[in-house]
Amino acid sequence: MKVLVTGGTGFVGPKVVHALRAQGREVRALVRRPERASQLAGWGAELVTGDVTDPASLRAAVDGCTHVVHLVAIIKGSPSDFHRVMTQGTKDLVASAKDARVERFVLMSALGTSEATKDVVPYFASKWAMEQETLHSGLEYTIFRPSLVFGRDGSALQVFIKQVRYSPVVTVIGSGLQRLQPIWVEDVAEYFARGLDHPQAANRTFELGGPDVVTWNELYATIAGVLGKRRRFVHIPTGLARTGAQLTQWAPGAPLTTDQIAMIEAGDNAASNTDAVDTFKLPLVALEEQIRRAA
Repeated sequence: MKVLVTGGTGFVGPKVVHALRAQGREVRALVRRPERASQLAGWGAELVTGDVTDPASLRAAVDGCTHVVHLVAIIKGSPSDFHRVMTQGTKDLVASAKDARVERFVLMSALGTSEATKDVVPYFASKWAMEQETLHSGLEYTIFRPSLVFGRDGSALQVFIKQVRYSPVVTVIGSGLQRLQPIWVEDVAEYFARGLDHPQAANRTFELGGPDVVTWNELYATIAGVLGKRRRFVHIPTGLARTGAQLTQWAPGAPLTTDQIAMIEAGDNAASNTDAVDTFKLPLVALEEQIRRAA
């Protein structure tokens, strides 16, 4: 088995590469800047320079690989950016995978992606298009839809922890009653590593979440409890939050975009079934432990 991983230098990607190498899998990582992928190379991954927006580099990257893990996505940009990077990039990668007779194509989607939400924001539209391209490719596939992914660095959890740690008044967007199911990034990586050849994962879509389902209000309260902070929570109407995001979303380090607020408004972000838990039977990191590890 030789696995091509796209998005290997992102937030989730290095953990997936590490999990694959821990299993002894041969890994090739498609990277735009090899100098930023020294960690992957140190783990024994082969680096190939390319970009999902360059079909020729995709063909070269897939050549000789038996499996593909496709992680590339963006969270900010114009509709044309989302289409170019995510929708068209996946279409071209799938075509290259078919030409290379790849045995299984494993796609990173997102919980909340559906035909009903595809018109909410360009991110959901592109994730839906990526799923449809994979479903109708003729390739054997596995699709994972994680809820909010938390980690020690680079995740939204750091933003939430800073809010609670340093501000006596913590703002919560909207009612705070929407449910979510945060999952630890290494747990996501393990799902991907095992999903490559698990016989019961063939041609299936799995919703991924951690062991705890909480509302946004409960998430902030849990963070405060772990940090030992007493905090007052103030709810900000989504319209006001959206106005603020319009003014700041393009600034470096901006906490939220208008699209992310729309995604919060779209509803719950928790798994609707236990298929992933029942199929893979992985031990999952509890929410309080996720917070402790990231704090």
